[in-house]
Amino acid sequence: MLHRHLNHQRFTLAAIDDVISRGRWQDWAALRRAALQDQSLLEKVQRICRPHTDDPYAQRYHFWMHYAEEHHAS
Repeated sequence: MLHRHLNHQRFTLAAIDDVISRGRWQDWAALRRAALQDQSLLEKVQRICRPHTDDPYAQRYHFWMHYAEEHHAS
């Protein structure tokens, strides 16, 4: 996924937020694969998702928060 306003393809906080909020299935799969290889990405995912957990309609963020919590340090 080409991230808006980014000129690289690393999973920075901005890139992770972009994948979660605007990404499609393939983008989510790429983030999942990267997170399985590098557990530090799960911490970034939690950091991005945490502010959205009070919004019951932010389902994408809820999904990824739960995913990161379940897979972090497992």
